[in-house]
Amino acid sequence: MSFQPIVVGSGLVGWQFLQSTQARQKEVFNASPLLKRDTDYFAENIGSVKSAEDLVSDRRMLRVALGAFGLQDDIDSKFFIRKILEEGTTERSALANKLADERYKAFSKAFGFGNPRGPGTSAPGFAEDIVAKFRQQSFEVAVGESDQSLRLALNFERGLTEINESGSSENAQWFRLMGTPPMRTVLEKALNLPKTFGQLDIDVQKQVFQDKAQARFGTDKISEMLEPDVMKKIVQTYLLQEQIGLFQATSSGQIAITLLQTARR
Repeated sequence: MSFQPIVVGSGLVGWQFLQSTQARQKEVFNASPLLKRDTDYFAENIGSVKSAEDLVSDRRMLRVALGAFGLQDDIDSKFFIRKILEEGTTERSALANKLADERYKAFSKAFGFGNPRGPGTSAPGFAEDIVAKFRQQSFEVAVGESDQSLRLALNFERGLTEINESGSSENAQWFRLMGTPPMRTVLEKALNLPKTFGQLDIDVQKQVFQDKAQARFGTDKISEMLEPDVMKKIVQTYLLQEQIGLFQATSSGQIAITLLQTARR
């Protein structure tokens, strides 16, 4: 039986509790027998994996590989995942480069099956890096079983750090953020952008994101958004907007029920 992270309350209250207990909860979570068996198996065997076919044919290893990038829902899409891995990311025509979701590109690039120099599965530190990512993602998923908004907040903190450490240009970092659905959800909600916003031209979207971020959070730079005060403001604003949305939805539902009950009298 795996350890289920404890979430007390929702919104800002739940976030504050999670922040204060996260280190200890992660320690207990990572020691869960099922999680430990999967990560130990991956670490012991990934070095012998030389092709995309090797990986997708081993469901146990594939679960860790996909989970490390938040792609665990694709576990049964073996042909699709194999194609993502085999084509790599070096060619513009590669499938991973055509998909809007940047996580597929990160996944394919990390394993390197489409790299002329060969895969990185046996490289020093590779297994440890994937296992660390899988543990973090698994913890976030477990938190999401209690509160999805807290899961997305955790994901945003981690994901923004990874984007900043990529060494890419500012524009590339913004496009990667925009192309990562969980992170985009947080920022769209924090900036109170409408659902139709995603229908705009991609360059226009980026400019709007930057302008809105500058106006609300005082910066349009990814690196500066990682500053503790700025990150705190982004997450708190997102969680407050989520709570407001839930309250409005609940209130509307209650009003509708009351009207129906009144009409039947």
